[in-house]
Amino acid sequence: MRFRWSALAVFVLALVLMPRDGQAQGTARKAVVTVKQNYPNPFNPETRGEFEIGCTDVGAQYRVSVKIYNLLMQSVATPVLQGGKASVAGGTALTSVLLPCGQYTWYWNGNYQNTRKEAASGVYILVVDVNGQRVTRTMTNAK
Repeated sequence: MRFRWSALAVFVLALVLMPRDGQAQGTARKAVVTVKQNYPNPFNPETRGEFEIGCTDVGAQYRVSVKIYNLLMQSVATPVLQGGKASVAGGTALTSVLLPCGQYTWYWNGNYQNTRKEAASGVYILVVDVNGQRVTRTMTNAK
């Protein structure tokens, strides 16, 4: 029981500390990160979503990571870039990838990281990190 309360406290703290409006502004490179809600939501078994890196410095590159966590903040999966853009090929795992300003689509097949096992039904947290700026969204897997 104590573990459940701790997990809930961590989840609530994560939601409180993360930006709620879907945007985070950077001071170093003046980027604005916008993350749209995934679709479909609820999903079964796969989902995708979009994020945008808006900036005034057109030639800038940003280190981007996208991760999916369960409510205990355990890493579940790393989505891949859909379609590809710039020098990054489609299907590339979004872990510390350098991307220029623009719109991007991520894709998750609904499986646990590096397995063929489908993720359980429930609520998941999407975290998009662009140069240390984090924006979150919640997603629901409904089987």
